[in-house]
Order: sequence, then structure tokens, then C-alpha cells
Amino acid sequence: MIAAIIVRLPMVNRPVAVPVLAKLVIKNTSSASRLWLARRMTEMMAGALPGRRIHVVADAAYAGKELKGLPPGITWTTRLRKDAALYELPPARTGRRGRPRTKGARLSSLEVLARRAAFAPVTVTRYGKTATIQAAAVACLWHRVFGSRPVQVILIRDRSATGYDLALVTTDPGAGPAAVIERYAARWSIEVAIEDARQVFGTGQARNRTARAVEHTIPFQLACQAIATAWYATAGHHPADIDAHRAPWYTAKAQPSTADMLVKLRRVLIAAKYQASRPDRPTLEEIHAIRLAWEDAAA
Repeated sequence: MIAAIIVRLPMVNRPVAVPVLAKLVIKNTSSASRLWLARRMTEMMAGALPGRRIHVVADAAYAGKELKGLPPGITWTTRLRKDAALYELPPARTGRRGRPRTKGARLSSLEVLARRAAFAPVTVTRYGKTATIQAAAVACLWHRVFGSRPVQVILIRDRSATGYDLALVTTDPGAGPAAVIERYAARWSIEVAIEDARQVFGTGQARNRTARAVEHTIPFQLACQAIATAWYATAGHHPADIDAHRAPWYTAKAQPSTADMLVKLRRVLIAAKYQASRPDRPTLEEIHAIRLAWEDAAA
């Protein structure tokens, strides 16, 4: 499984996921739990970035009791299951003797909550489009997953006239509905990064005789993907790159793709490697090597 940091690049109007960690799911061990690995990787990033708030976004599979006791600097946003047992926030202490209550009364199902909730219009930008939808926020507890940590449930009414289309849950109390919705939508950039890793950087073609070798090959290729993205964002981008890489059948292309970033990096490396002492007299071997590299990059 892969953990990535979602960033905004000035030359691309979509969120971009940069892979930073990879863990192997191993059966019959603690690493068999993807959620356990996800929490471990998140805490590793938090340790490497002291003082920074870490906002985790994951799908519904990454919600379980392993998330109890998350550090306060880490928030978790995910899709809420329909059968989730939600509770009201614990009531105020009465001053009487005895253990105070850790949760309030059990809330109704999401369908009932949607009928009672006060929806309001919010403007969000998701998947390259900006639209105004209806959303409602409910403060509560998801005790089975997050314990006594308060959460927000965001009910989204996008296409339906009544009820809700999607329910999200977040431990970030300061985020409004629009911020939570856009944060969850940005998760799709991780799927794009995984596809780029397979098709552009070759993680899908890793073929080794031993499983141990595969454990090294795929993380190395993901590291190359992160380095290529960081290099292009900081030093490699040029506005003319779009014209150079625009295909005849794609005249509307206005932003560089991950493949364009890699092609640009290859060309820069080739130019640096084969820089002759007499540029006006390159050897036949140098000319042949550059031609092959350019043909490979164009393909």
C-alpha cells in the first residue's frame, strides 16, 4: 500500500499526489491490516514533520478501532458507512458522584438524520469542476472507530432532492463542509498517481525472481516518481513544454502530464550526460545514443 502527499503545483490545476511511503501487506502478521499500516505510516510522516498538522484522507476501508487515540496533530477524513453507530456528544457533567458518561444517546440512521438536518448551499471545486451543492454538518461521536474524539458527519446532497448522496466523517472540527468535501475529492489524485506509477514508471512491469527483490523494486520506482515530480515542479517546468508535447489529436491540451514531466527529465539527463568537450564535433556513438534516447522518450 502507498501513502502520498497531495500538493498543488502552479502549472497544474488539479491536485497531484506525490508518493512518499510504501508498505507491504503480509498475511498472518500485524502488517496484514491495511489500516494498521496506514496509521503507522501517518505517524511516521508526523514524526518527520514536527509541528505540522497531518490531514489524512482515505476511503471507507480505512476506518476501524486502530484509529482510537490518534495524536491531536493528525486528522482523519473518510467515507462513512451506512451502518455506522453514531452517538450524541457526551452530556455535561452533573457534579454527582460516579463515572461521567463517555457518550450520549444513540443517533438515528443516516437516512433519518438527513431528513432532519438543515442543509445549506456550499460551493465546492471537485474533479476540475466547480458547483454549488447542498450539505449539512452533524457533530457527534463515532465511538467504535474514534473513541471519545468528536467528529463531524458531512451529509452531501448532490443529485438527490431529498435524503443524501454521500456521507463523510472527519475528526477535523475546524473544517467547514466545503473544505471537507474538497479534501475528500482530492483523494482521487492518489489513484491517478498509482496509475502513473504502473503505466509511466513501470511498477506494473516489475518482474523479479524473489519476493524480496520486488519489495525493493517497487519502492525504488515510486521514489523515482516522487523525485521526477519534485524536480519538474521546482526546476524543470517551462511554458513551452506544452507545445512540445501536444499531440496533433489533442490540441486542447493546456497542462503537462506526468509522462511529460518524465520526458523532460530524461532529455535534461541525456543532455548533461552526453555533453562533449567539443560540442561542434560529437562522436558517432554520442549521436546514435541521443537519437535512441529521444526516440524512446517520444514513444
